Amino acid sequence: MDANATEPLRPEAKAAVIAALEAGGNPSSVHAAGRAARRRLEEAREAVATRFGARVQDVVFTGGGTEANALAVQGLGRGRRVLAGATEHPAVLAAAPGAGVIPVRPDGTADLEALAALLAEGGPALVCLMAANNETGVLHPLTPAAALCRAHGAWLHVDAVQAAGRVPVTLAGTGADSLALSGHKLGGPPGAGALLLRPGLELPALIAGGGQERGRRGGTEPLPAIAGLAAAAMAAEPAAAARLAALRDRIEAGVAALAPEAVIAGAGAPRLPNTSSIILPGIAAETQVIALDLAGIRVSAGAACSSGKVGRSPVLAAMGLGEAAGCGIRMSLPWNAPEDAAERFLSAWAAMQARLSQRAA
Repeated sequence: MDANATEPLRPEAKAAVIAALEAGGNPSSVHAAGRAARRRLEEAREAVATRFGARVQDVVFTGGGTEANALAVQGLGRGRRVLAGATEHPAVLAAAPGAGVIPVRPDGTADLEALAALLAEGGPALVCLMAANNETGVLHPLTPAAALCRAHGAWLHVDAVQAAGRVPVTLAGTGADSLALSGHKLGGPPGAGALLLRPGLELPALIAGGGQERGRRGGTEPLPAIAGLAAAAMAAEPAAAARLAALRDRIEAGVAALAPEAVIAGAGAPRLPNTSSIILPGIAAETQVIALDLAGIRVSAGAACSSGKVGRSPVLAAMGLGEAAGCGIRMSLPWNAPEDAAERFLSAWAAMQARLSQRAA
């Protein structure tokens, strides 16, 4: 139940990876094997472009979601003020040290009035807002945010790593100038991501090399991982969200019945169908994660990209949850969650809650 860290590999993606590995070839080579690899690469590019509403020539393959975010923030942010949501992923925040902070409301959604005030301060800006938060699943109001950006001559970068494949997401639909994706969050293999650009947007390369990706990202493309990303993107079906949402709702209802003091962060906002941030006041997140792991339930205490660190969640803190920000776990259902997932989770959570609450008392 830690799919937001990485989704299980989809069979379609596994098949695509194996086929690309067996075929071999460098897409930049001009001989027959290289031309075949180039065809496979461009077929993957076309699939990603079709799936997420971009032009084929505006899809830039990267080594993952972190690189896609860094490429956008550091490339498009040159000469612009960078404004980033208070609950953005570390990949975005680390790429823009000193960025202006867009606060969030208690439900975790971006404060658009604050964004408008920041944009009104003048000067070209790059606004960074994630489509869906990785810890709470909260969906930002991207359409009105994009309208604000256009009104002030700002660009909008959207980290869609968690949203893609779980809710409908397209470049045009978000109103974004750039949009980041990650293969392993879709059910593909790690090692590949993509940055989608609006038509006509120039992007300087961060990694210089042999002119790959139309000069926007040097280095031989990781073709097997890219093929897996494309296959996973085509297999991920947002229409299946209703099944995961029903499982999530059963879990949240069960938690509320077992422990009325428990809090679901962002419960009043639109959220991803698979994600729940469950706060058990007075019980440290790390203690909960370990107890559930011993019971065979895998959850996390926030972003898996924090190098194994567990502590007070900056996301929950930005939502005004105070000391409770150190008591939240993230439950995120995978695409292949079994139908008894809710019951299995609640059985383990109930035992954990009873034991740890008694100890805390």
